[in-house]
Amino acid sequence: MAQPGGYTVEHTVAEVAGQLGMSPLDIIKLDANENFFMPKGTIQRFLREVSEECDLRIYPQEEEDRLKELLSDFLDVAVGRVVIGNGSDELIQQIAHLFLEKGDQAISVKPTFPMYKHSVLLSEAEYLEVSLNNDFSIDIEGIMSLINSRTKLLFLCSPNNPTANQFPLNKVVSLAERFPGIVVIDEAYGEFAEYSAISLLDEFENLIVLRTFSKAFGLAGLRLGYAIMNPELATPISKRLRLPYPISSISLRMGLKMLSNANLVKEGVEQVKTERTKLVERLNQISGVKAFDSQTNFILLHTNVQSNKVHQYLLNKGIMIKNLGTVLNFRNCLRTTVGEPEMNEQLLEALKEICGGQR
Repeated sequence: MAQPGGYTVEHTVAEVAGQLGMSPLDIIKLDANENFFMPKGTIQRFLREVSEECDLRIYPQEEEDRLKELLSDFLDVAVGRVVIGNGSDELIQQIAHLFLEKGDQAISVKPTFPMYKHSVLLSEAEYLEVSLNNDFSIDIEGIMSLINSRTKLLFLCSPNNPTANQFPLNKVVSLAERFPGIVVIDEAYGEFAEYSAISLLDEFENLIVLRTFSKAFGLAGLRLGYAIMNPELATPISKRLRLPYPISSISLRMGLKMLSNANLVKEGVEQVKTERTKLVERLNQISGVKAFDSQTNFILLHTNVQSNKVHQYLLNKGIMIKNLGTVLNFRNCLRTTVGEPEMNEQLLEALKEICGGQR
């Protein structure tokens, strides 16, 4: 199923459930890096509270300004640096539209999140990729070798999807110092990682950091994201590139509600990290499975069985993970969300069956 971001959804929960004659509630969905450690009941309660507070007959009022102020306090940045978006995907597209014209160039790494390429091509600019090294490290000199007078943007997902590693801070600093255009650091998974490039914003005016409520905050279905940047960059994105009322009152108020309960978010993040460590360790105990270290809420793994076969075997058991195929020099790669313990347990048992049992 094609999606606007240029990536594909292989199967929906309803499709898998229908094919297996199962209830959708019994499907284990681990294919989209969603966060199951924000309790569903808590989010539903917040949503009921927000809906009671909100008059949906009128357009959003002051909610966006309030959300910017709360994010400013939460991140310890000036409020003029914050831009709210209808998901960080929208912000990626707005940034590409603002800085790229037909014939310009943008650079990113490979493999990475496909929304960058999609947005660059929509702007009729050229999209160039530099492969990561086989240890998933970034090839800075490879990036610098592509720069010319038409190069305007660099997109860097850190931690990176799908490799799950965060690029070292000194590498980000080097790129911000040497790159002649705008450097966009997409920190969709930043809350699960060791550091944030937000700390560099005072030093580098050409730096933009993207964040989202979809991952750590558990609000993937509401499409709410934000960016932090130089106020001189924030103004044209906020004022010139947006339609009126681009974000719903419900989404904005849910963002406010989640930030007001940031302790719950932090608890959920710590639970993800704890379960992530256990899952990597246990995956690596399965014969024929190699799981890579992760700074995200998902794990990249490769198997000694064809990834297509593993993927289908899991689907037949109602377990959905992402089939990636070849990633750099690793064949038969798949990506799984760090699920709740009982979800992970079923995944592990199924992988033992298809890949050869315990080491």
